[in-house]
Amino acid sequence: MQEVTINLMQPEPEVLANAPRCLARTRSGTPCQSPAVRGKRRCRMHGGTNPGAPRGNRNALKHGLRTAEMSALRRMLRDVF
Repeated sequence: MQEVTINLMQPEPEVLANAPRCLARTRSGTPCQSPAVRGKRRCRMHGGTNPGAPRGNRNALKHGLRTAEMSALRRMLRDVF
């Protein structure tokens, strides 16, 4: 009787064959052949593992002068004076 080992790091070939493909285009214009990352539409080489920019884009907030609250305050002050 043979000993059967399951290696989770290397999935079965039929699982990889049926996996959804990456939707990116290569430099030659052909579709990427790599499987997409689970829950994403791109493979690991085309940005599937990157979580993207943070929600709300707090990186763009530098001083708050262009926020909606400040714009509303300036409009109110213009109307009053």
